Formats: sequence, structure tokens, C-alpha cells
Amino acid sequence: MSDKREVERRSFLKMAAATAAVSIMPARTAFGADANSKLRVGLTGCGGRGPWIADLFNKCGKAQVVACHDYFVDRVRAAGKKLNVPEQSQYAGFDGYKQMFDQVDIVAVESPPYFHPEQAVAALEAGKHVYIAKPIAVDVPGCLAIVDAATKNNGKLNCFVDFQTRNNEFFKGAAQRVHDGIIGKPILGHVFYHTGRLGRQARPGSEAARLRNWVFDKALSGDIIVEQNIHVLDVANWYIQNHPIQAVGTGGRKGRVDVGDCWDHFVVAYTYPDDVHVDFSSRQFGDGFDDLCIRLYGETGTVDSHYGGDVKIRGKSAGWAGGNTGDIYQKAAADNVRDVCTAILDGKPFNNAQESANSTLTSILGRMAAYENRLVTWDEMMEKKPKIEANLNLPPEGMEFPG
Repeated sequence: MSDKREVERRSFLKMAAATAAVSIMPARTAFGADANSKLRVGLTGCGGRGPWIADLFNKCGKAQVVACHDYFVDRVRAAGKKLNVPEQSQYAGFDGYKQMFDQVDIVAVESPPYFHPEQAVAALEAGKHVYIAKPIAVDVPGCLAIVDAATKNNGKLNCFVDFQTRNNEFFKGAAQRVHDGIIGKPILGHVFYHTGRLGRQARPGSEAARLRNWVFDKALSGDIIVEQNIHVLDVANWYIQNHPIQAVGTGGRKGRVDVGDCWDHFVVAYTYPDDVHVDFSSRQFGDGFDDLCIRLYGETGTVDSHYGGDVKIRGKSAGWAGGNTGDIYQKAAADNVRDVCTAILDGKPFNNAQESANSTLTSILGRMAAYENRLVTWDEMMEKKPKIEANLNLPPEGMEFPG
């Protein structure tokens, strides 16, 4: 293991500013009797989505965020203020998330995907439930690590990955009808994820800016096919009830070249068992067309579904009107948070790590095929287990962003 990687693994230390002499106040003391009846939540990852998810925990009525963590001091301070987390329960650096474990019941992992395996596995090994943003990892070893840790704690600890489509009434309705045979035997899929670009969070040119702009970084995000496009590839797996056995792909970096090293478009042909083919493409640049589509053609009908749009089924002898999923981003995330909290409190924790790993690995397979511009099989990917190293050159104790 490289010295840099060893530093990363030891990192996320407690916030450098004002932490040396600060004791940790137990959450139940800090929040009084009300905290005794609620799950205590610790957030790691205080960028845009992290505090938003944490706020959903606070609003669901079954949980209270009592600690938060991010590499950057300014980010964790801002999140702490928004979420009403005491300053002594705000942590920064590479290893600071571990300081929350004594205070919480569940850890919400909303950090860059590169860190998900280390953080989720550490939480599970500490006996904490986890709620993880997709994707679960950026490489094969990371996926396997989370599945292994979740399997060891199956039935005891929650390990839930937040896919909004899986908790939307119309996507669920479509999936059930496809599985019941309404479109006949699946033959061909048409799946795409086309959007404009994401915004930069910092001026490129430094290691701190690289971490701040993690969505544009191959190692930290897994590239757009893993970090973003997994939404539609997960639904394709769900409808087909399997993962692909091979992929051949291409793509590149041409329409968005001002930050990071991620590609801005992919084209991948996936082959599933029983010779089902899926035509996948994605882009993240430009304007004029935005759509997240999962369309599956069967022998007797077609399911046509759109994240944030209509979901319906049309066929020769049967169909289904479905409905519009315009509220999916907010509502399904809130429903996921509520359902996870209910399941934990009822002693019936969720574990969707394996199916989430399969969807992450489907994205990784497409990335591998596109990067190498050749056909790659699932078995080859799983045998080689290619690992990604971020090699971040940053002080382990965290920092204020110098911008």
C-alpha cells in the first residue's frame, strides 16, 4: 500500500480548529428526552445533497441528526448550523467520521463515492446502521467490501442504498407488471441519460479544488456512467431481473473540458442473459434535451419509463396507463428515509447491498468497456477486480477551503 493511500485511510481526523481540548457530549444529553425516542443520525458528506438528506431525517419524525462530518471545515460548519448540530459534534478531516460512532445509531454516507466503502464498512463494523448514496463504490473491490460487511450483519443492521426509482409507485408498478409478463419476453432495451452539465464548485488547479469538484474526477466519482447514469442502468437491471454478462463501449471527453478528467459522453451496448440487448448512451454537456429513459421492448409490448416524466406500458393486447414521476426526486428520497427509520425502529432493517452492488458493477462494466474500447465480460471484470486509487495529496486533519 502506498504512503499516500495509507495517509488517506488513516485520515478524516477530527476538525483541526478547536477540537484538541473539546470533549464529546453524548447525543441523548445534548438533545434531552426527545432524542431518546428517535434514531440518532450522523452525516458524513456535507456538500449539497448531504445536508438535504439529513434534513429529511429530521423532518420524518423518527430521527434526529446529532453529528456531522466533512473533509472541509467550512462545509461541516455550514451544515452544522443548518441542521442545528452542536459545534463539538462537527468533525472534519479524512477520518473524522469515526468520531461520530459513539454518538449515533445510523450513519448517512453522502460523501464522494470513492469514500463510501471505507466509511460504510467502518460504520457497520462499529455496529451502526448505514444509509448510503448511490453508487456504493467506484470499483469492484469497494462493491465487494460493502456487500461482505452487509451480509455479515444481515438482519441485524440496516444497509440501504438510496435509489429513488425503487420507491416510486409508478416505477414499482411498471416493474411488477413487466415481471408478470405484460410485455412478454424482454428482447431489447433502449436506455439513456442525457442532461446538461453540472456546475463547478471551485476553480480547478489545486488538490483542494479537485476534492471540491469531485463529480468531475474519475477516481472520486467513478465517472458519470457510475456516479450519475447508474439511475437508469439500475432500472434496466430491475426490469430484466438480472445484470449484464458483457459490454462493449466507447465515449470520450469533448463537450466539457474545463474541469477534472471525467468523460462527458458514453455509448455502451450491454448483453444480458438470454441474449437480451440494451442500447445505452449518456451525455453531460450542452442544452436542448434532457431525459432519463428506460425503455424495454418485449415480444408483445413496451414499458416506457422516464425519471421525472411519464411511466407507462403499451402492448398489443394489454397496457397500463401508469403516471407521472415529476415529484420523484423529493418524494421518493423522503419515503426512503422514512421507511428505513421505520424498519430500524421495528427491528426489521433493510439490506439492498447486493442489488445495489450489481447496478454499480453494471456501470463499472460499461466504463471499463468504454475506456478500453473493447468487449469486456462480467466474469473478466470480477476476476481482475480493477481497483482505483485517488492518491489525494491533502492534510489528513482537514482544512478551510482556500477560496
